[in-house]
Amino acid sequence: MRFERVCWGALSWLALSPAWAADGGYSVLGDWPVKVVSESGIEAGLKGNFSYDVARFDGAPGFADGDAWRRQELNAYVRKPGVFELTLGYDLHNEVWLDNFVRVSGAAGDLRIGQFKTPVGYEESAVGTTATTFMERALPVTAFYAGRRLGVDWTYEKIPNWYLNAAVQAGGDLLGDNHGRTLGARAVFNPVKDDAQVLHLGLSASNEKRDDDTLRLQVRPEAFLTARRLVDTGALNRVEGISRYGLEAIWQRGPLLLQSEYLGIGVDRYGVADYSADGYYLAASWVATGEKRGYKSGAFGNVKPSRAWGAVELAARYSRIDLDDAGVALGGRQSDWTFGANWYIGQHFRLQFNYVWTDAARRGVELDPEIAQLRAQVYF
Repeated sequence: MRFERVCWGALSWLALSPAWAADGGYSVLGDWPVKVVSESGIEAGLKGNFSYDVARFDGAPGFADGDAWRRQELNAYVRKPGVFELTLGYDLHNEVWLDNFVRVSGAAGDLRIGQFKTPVGYEESAVGTTATTFMERALPVTAFYAGRRLGVDWTYEKIPNWYLNAAVQAGGDLLGDNHGRTLGARAVFNPVKDDAQVLHLGLSASNEKRDDDTLRLQVRPEAFLTARRLVDTGALNRVEGISRYGLEAIWQRGPLLLQSEYLGIGVDRYGVADYSADGYYLAASWVATGEKRGYKSGAFGNVKPSRAWGAVELAARYSRIDLDDAGVALGGRQSDWTFGANWYIGQHFRLQFNYVWTDAARRGVELDPEIAQLRAQVYF
């Protein structure tokens, strides 16, 4: 099928990379020249993420095997580090605007105006799509994430071992959706941060008021080539306010990384009972070739191979979400086990394999699909 042809074609192309370098050109496996820098220190460049997926489903009706583009993200930026930044981003495949903002930096911190992510949920708000260990984010992150909004935020990193961020977002997003107002904040403390290890402890919270007074929580299994949701609250109306909160704990020592999050949501409603739900995940990853992830601004970055043929990472994650609230909504409960292997090929290519075992129950119906999926990714 087309996905396998793409993979083998890409690997054949990569095999020619050393020859390119020998002739004095840029190696495909090396660091590409995707930016230019002026004499005054102003940078202009591109960032991109192009991911193609294939998935095979087994064990539950209603799932269809398939292959398709997952992302075609392209971002352009102009910046002078420590002074200003202008970023424009769009996902060509999903037809959504990404981060689009102007940021000004100074002694009082960074002030950003435009569209950007709401601050609750480490995996979603802090980690870019090119640096995720697994192909998809954990169940509670996907279900509770509030998306991008228009607004203004402030970030301060001048207190040693602290990262602080606060945002006021209003008026919806660049697609004209999600009208309302959101207040959010995130704080990260690093009691240990040196060349040997990093300990990351985070706390975040937000409050949202929607103009349409409705909310619906639902989530796919940790495989996005299916549109089917196994847990779903249905529409909740008479929503007066939505509170989200999150706890983060991450520890990295050399090639080993242990990561966890707890996320909750509370829905205040007028004239009817309030609603609440929560979820969590526990994950571990080990880079078998010895590399470690970089850490900056309260988030871990991608693995950068130290060998010509790349780096290999193995990972496992357990995630769980509970959308049942007796007397209000029976959205169901779901848990996913995800096992993954990543091959980082040079600076800009990655092959990912994930096996997902899902166990979901909603209103007396139980389903446990098993999913095998593969991704070919180019990022820069």
